[in-house]
Amino acid sequence: MKRRNLLATAAMGLLLASGASFAQGMDKVKACFVYVGPIGDGGWTFQHHQGALAVQEKYGDKVEIQFQENVPEGADAERVLTQMALGGCNIIFTTSFGFMDATNAVAAKFPDVKFEHATGYKRDSANVSTYNARFYEGRAVQGTIAGRMTKSNKIGYIASFPIPEVIMGINSYYLHAKKVNPAVELSVVWAFTWFDPAKEADAAKALIDQGVDVIASHTDSTAPLAEAAKTNGAVIGFGQASDMAAYKPSPRVSSIIDNWAPYYIKRVGQLLDGTYEQADAWEGIAGGEVEIGEITEAVPAEVKAEAEAMRDAIAAGTYHPFTGPINKQDGTPWLADGAVAPDGDLLGMSFYVEGIVGDIPK
Repeated sequence: MKRRNLLATAAMGLLLASGASFAQGMDKVKACFVYVGPIGDGGWTFQHHQGALAVQEKYGDKVEIQFQENVPEGADAERVLTQMALGGCNIIFTTSFGFMDATNAVAAKFPDVKFEHATGYKRDSANVSTYNARFYEGRAVQGTIAGRMTKSNKIGYIASFPIPEVIMGINSYYLHAKKVNPAVELSVVWAFTWFDPAKEADAAKALIDQGVDVIASHTDSTAPLAEAAKTNGAVIGFGQASDMAAYKPSPRVSSIIDNWAPYYIKRVGQLLDGTYEQADAWEGIAGGEVEIGEITEAVPAEVKAEAEAMRDAIAAGTYHPFTGPINKQDGTPWLADGAVAPDGDLLGMSFYVEGIVGDIPK
């Protein structure tokens, strides 16, 4: 009982101290980051950590950075978040979809600590904000390259978990491959992991065994590219979340790069200057959070030009990757000719578009 009282007293003291400073700005911020994988994964977590380092570089001794790697999505996340809040973190970034419930549960106990959850949608308390990136925009560019460059007319996608973020990426990739190559077929392998190089490699092997010669992935390691590299140029792929430049010029022919630094710098800066407010951010190519990595010389010049034109049109707001007519997988209409998908439809996406074979796992 004494230990509980001490913890409660410590938490209350932290809340009272932080409550005054948030309203007036702060002299120093302790910014904390919770990662689902290792910072050396070469992909998702690596890019989030680069964003954290950018915050440190920007603000110097005005900011203290703390992070924890390899945090499972579940009860362990609540424990880590509680420890961070009790340990003086003023703002905590939780950087994976599966941290959503833990983030909101702990935030309710620490109302003056700011919690920022990546790719989620729950903001149960006023101190919880959400942020995401429009990865589907990058998938449109990748799909264009895939549709043009496949020789077998079979393209593949390694999916992590059946959540809207992943499903909209699959749909965008397929729609844009199909747009430039009506004969294209898509195979999806569900890895049910964010980061497991062995499982990711097995998924890539399975696709290659099916005759797939272009692979995109929504997992965090370089394993799919490593498998593609064993095919002596027969299979190409894309960097995911970070550039994965070690595999240039082939099999990695381009990449989606998640640039979290501008968002992290902005939010920590708002704590420092007293302008911080709850937010729900969803930026894409135009906002600089989704970057298209170099399209290498392995891609024909005309295909590169076509892909870059799509990137530029998305950035300019003259093209949206989900523009009708588009039907759902069962043939029922979703978007009429010229209609653009509302953000709400995308954020709740739970269906494949017409032409994709197979079911989404439950």
